[in-house]
Order: sequence, then structure tokens, then C-alpha cells
Amino acid sequence: MKVGIDLGGSHIAIGVVNNNGKIIEKFEKRILNNEKKNIERTIEENIFQHIKDLSTKYRIERIGIAAPGTIQDGKIINAYNLGIKGEYGIVSNLSKKIKLPIKIRNDAKCAAIAENKYGCLKQYKRSLFLTLGTGIGGAVIINNELLDTGNLPGCEFGHMVIEKEGLLCSCGKFGCWQQYASMKALKDNLRKLLGYDEKTDSKQLLNILRNTQKEDKEFSVINNIIEEYIEDLAIGISNLINIFEPEIIGIGGSFVYFKDVLLNRLENKLLNDNLIFNSRKDIKIETAILENDAGIIGATL
Repeated sequence: MKVGIDLGGSHIAIGVVNNNGKIIEKFEKRILNNEKKNIERTIEENIFQHIKDLSTKYRIERIGIAAPGTIQDGKIINAYNLGIKGEYGIVSNLSKKIKLPIKIRNDAKCAAIAENKYGCLKQYKRSLFLTLGTGIGGAVIINNELLDTGNLPGCEFGHMVIEKEGLLCSCGKFGCWQQYASMKALKDNLRKLLGYDEKTDSKQLLNILRNTQKEDKEFSVINNIIEEYIEDLAIGISNLINIFEPEIIGIGGSFVYFKDVLLNRLENKLLNDNLIFNSRKDIKIETAILENDAGIIGATL
């Protein structure tokens, strides 16, 4: 058995994965703002405890970690969405207590690899994969290979600037795409304008979106938020289509749980609003078949 660990800006997910890419047991923890003050301790304590518990039930061969930010030599570098600036030697720290092989890769690329092997990208030669969560990650796969960007991971689509002198991003730049089109941006805007705090989780927000009727006083506020979100998301995706001309765009992260209220709007915006340079009515836009588990599974491959 292998253990896959997906570190996100707002969660830690740990799963036991078999040789067929199936998760047979999983744990998830939501990271609250106060826990980010010592994010390294939060991460390591959770991993240590779960690996200890899982080792009593399974014969674990190795551990894979999917993490945001630049990944080099077993270190996470400048994972701003995770609250990490500079270098964090996560593999070295974990190896002091966990005597198993540990590897780490960028989370979006882990998810893309999993979807290419088992999920929505499987049948295509040119694929673009996006993870929409706390930030926006991405990967390009051509003929079953990740786009080679040399010693640096590349495909930091979330830091593509779509608004000159726009919102300040955690990376220090202004107007980055993820400040407008990440799922965090959407959820934060919904909470703010509807008067909720961070304790209102994704499931509650999704229920609000699904159940709000046209006659409800919140409808126009919610509809305006979603329309603006879809417009910002479509602008970034259209830029990527114009550059890479993929056959399919796969979308992962927490977006997959909101697809019934977001995906059709996104498709209509992209395909009918003249955003794409080369008319592409044939392009596929699909959510991750592995849903938010793609990072866990991909980390073990």
C-alpha cells in the first residue's frame, strides 16, 4: 500500500492507495486561519499521527506528497497559499520520524498525472489541467508527458496577471488570476456579501447556491457574484486555450463539488462569448473524475 498526502491552502488530506489507484481509507482536516500561524507544525503533527495509526493496519511501502508551490530537492519553496515563504524542508523533517521512502511533487501536477492515468484526461493527447482551490494550479500534458519546464516547475497559471494594478496576491504581485478565479475567491466573496464567517464551510455555501430562488432577496447578490466569477475564470482559461490549444480542459480542486452550479455557465461563457481566438466548439471541458482525490492518488504515482 502507498499513502498519498495532499496539502492544500485550506486542508490536509491523507489517503491509503492500492496498486489500482483506489483510495481505501482517507482522512481530511480543514486548516483554519489560526492554525496557519505555525503551518509546519500543523502539517507534520497530522502526518505523523496518521502514518503511525495507518502503519498498524497496513503494510505501507512509500509516501507521496502533493504540495502547492515550487518543489525542489524535497523542499516546498514559496507556497504562498499555504503560508510558506522561503524554503520548508518537509521531506527532511518527516524522515526524522518516518522511516519510509518519501517523495514530493507539485499538487496540480500530481492531480494531472492521476487524471491522465485514471480520469478525465485519459483519452486525449493534448490536455490542460487546472486545480481550483485556495489558489489555481495547473499542468500541461502532451502525449502522456508533463510539459518539460526544466529545473523550475512552471505552469503557475494562477499567477498570470489578468487585472493591471488589481488585487494584491499572496505572491506580492497585483492582479493575479487566482485572486479572482480561485474557489477561495468565490467562497470569500459569497461569505462577505452574504454576511457569513469562515465557519460557514463549502457544503453550506453550495446548499445556499443550489437552494436560492429568484424571489429570494439574496438571489441578485449571489447571481452577480457568480457571473463575475465565471467571467474572470473564463478570461484566464481562454488565454490558456489560445496558447496551448488543448483537446480537453480538466478542472479539479473543490470546483468539482460546485460543478452543477458553475460548469454550464463556464462552458457557455467560453464557447459563446468570442473569447477563443481559434473557434473551438469541439473542445471538452470536464471536471476531474477522481474529484478532489486526484492529488492524493497522483502523489503515489
